[in-house]
Amino acid sequence: MKLLIIARPFVFHGGVERATAGLVGALVEHGYAVHLLTPRGQYAVPGVTQHALTLPRLPAPARALALAAVARLAVARGTWDIVQSHERTLRQDVYRAGEGCHRAHLASLGGGGGRGLYHRIVLGLERRVFAGTPEIVAIAKRGAAEIAALYAVAPARLSVVYNGVDLERFHPRNRGRHRTAARADAGLPADAWTILFVGSGFPRKGLATLIEAFAVLPDRTARLVVIGKGDASPLQELARRLGVAERIVWLGPREDAERWYGAADVVALPSRYEPFGNVHLEALASGVPVVASTAAGGAEAIREGWNGAIVDPRDAGALVRALATLRETGGRDLGERARRSAEPFTFAAQVEGFAKVYGRFRRARCDFS
Repeated sequence: MKLLIIARPFVFHGGVERATAGLVGALVEHGYAVHLLTPRGQYAVPGVTQHALTLPRLPAPARALALAAVARLAVARGTWDIVQSHERTLRQDVYRAGEGCHRAHLASLGGGGGRGLYHRIVLGLERRVFAGTPEIVAIAKRGAAEIAALYAVAPARLSVVYNGVDLERFHPRNRGRHRTAARADAGLPADAWTILFVGSGFPRKGLATLIEAFAVLPDRTARLVVIGKGDASPLQELARRLGVAERIVWLGPREDAERWYGAADVVALPSRYEPFGNVHLEALASGVPVVASTAAGGAEAIREGWNGAIVDPRDAGALVRALATLRETGGRDLGERARRSAEPFTFAAQVEGFAKVYGRFRRARCDFS
């Protein structure tokens, strides 16, 4: 099968991009002829034919429209069995809603979000994507329910295919390999109970709530490590006001995320909006329990008290209680359960899920013709 995937370039620090890279590689391994339509900047992927999307330098609103227009022309120039888009484009057979719904994201922010030109354009593109794409793939049950409710997408063309995770790269053995050296690199005491936050876009990922919770944790020797891209200055000022700045380590975006899972005792991600969040799977695969948000699709991989906890992302008190409980009950059993809960989320399982979608689409197209 000749498969065209429309996606942004993969980068080392994004969980979404790591997940997409894993899926593309697995599709090649399973015999698909994979073509990747992507803006310039994508590194070479073994077995994948790349087609560059040339986009002019434009403000964000115009760039969103340009991406949709240029991708449409590029798709029309080729012959494909299936066109699958991971972006808000307008000529695809399958749309993977890896970013969820922009409409729901804006609602999670509260206030008057969505009135700006960029948001209006994205919402317009989103409406057309959900209305006109034959097959919609959500990455969690929560996201599928959201799409169905907000855009009236019928169950017959709405599926859930969970992301996969690299179970070798993210493994409990990294604790033995990397814990001591990583902690030394970050200036962390060897015996400090350490919370890890991994995510770019700090406001949406709930980092302010985590810092507020961290400030009142009973364990005053605990440390918080922050990995990700975003404007840290307001949050660093918050940490100073709360008296915990000296116990927080800011590492910026990292390409060696597996080292830091190995160095951590728990991962906390109290996201305000999160279609899934591959950080959840990477942490669990590494044998690290996760405190997830009720607003995250990744919470579907968490069992309360068994491999982590699930909290309201706006409730710092609930986050404190969850972290304190995991601090008291943590141990080898918790780590082993975390690892087991990640093992079904393979890239092979993800390919199997997409194969069912492709088969359904091709049967429907044959019936129509």
